[in-house]
Amino acid sequence: MKTVYFRSVFAVMLSALLTLNTLTCYAGGENEAFNFYCKRNSEHKTPTIDANISFISRNSGYYAGKDDEKVIYLTFDAGYENGNIEKILNVLSDHGAPGAFFILENLIRRNTALVERMAQEGHLVCNHTYRHKDMSKVTSKEEFEKELCSLSSYYTEMTGRHLAPYYRPPEGRFTQKNLIFAEEMGYKTVFWSFAYADWDNDKQPDAERAKKLILDNTHNGMVILLHPTSKTNADILDSLLSEWESLGYRFGTLDELCA
Repeated sequence: MKTVYFRSVFAVMLSALLTLNTLTCYAGGENEAFNFYCKRNSEHKTPTIDANISFISRNSGYYAGKDDEKVIYLTFDAGYENGNIEKILNVLSDHGAPGAFFILENLIRRNTALVERMAQEGHLVCNHTYRHKDMSKVTSKEEFEKELCSLSSYYTEMTGRHLAPYYRPPEGRFTQKNLIFAEEMGYKTVFWSFAYADWDNDKQPDAERAKKLILDNTHNGMVILLHPTSKTNADILDSLLSEWESLGYRFGTLDELCA
């Protein structure tokens, strides 16, 4: 009996020490910078993320929906207009598909009517910061709040509306402290489960190859990140949405994803 008792006590003590050590390391790394990344697979399953960033789910962070529902979440990082954002809005309207647009000050200032159209047509207009700065270098809550609040205030000033409570860090650069700051401000941080090299307008991917790549990586609960300035994305979006619809997918909102 004594042997069993001491083994039990030892197990409890060891578990407590391991937990304490984990919490100490966890707290000590709040300002460590990460680049968001998820590993693709060829089985149409939800991509996996590195264990080092598993904390995002504990700090109101999301990157994919449920793997048992045929739902796709369309998200767009929009910093400026070059004619393709309007085309993409037209396609979304034709399909009745909701999207989430993470925007910057530049787009609001130069294309206010276009940004208003996003909201009028039922899309979520979300926070991508004021000037697209590397937020992983921001360790002060005051500085973090200023970057997000500057955008939300300007959006309200120019449109009379309020941003949806979703934040995406520019270039996927973040720290755990960033997520905590965002959560305390009432934001949920939204990453993605699929993205590809579509942002360079001088090096646009081949349309058919891009479409195949996206379809090959489609999975239940997919949160896709697209840059709406991309000519390739504007060219393929209509046929892409049609293909997804034929496969039985519907298009969800971030309100649903983050509920």
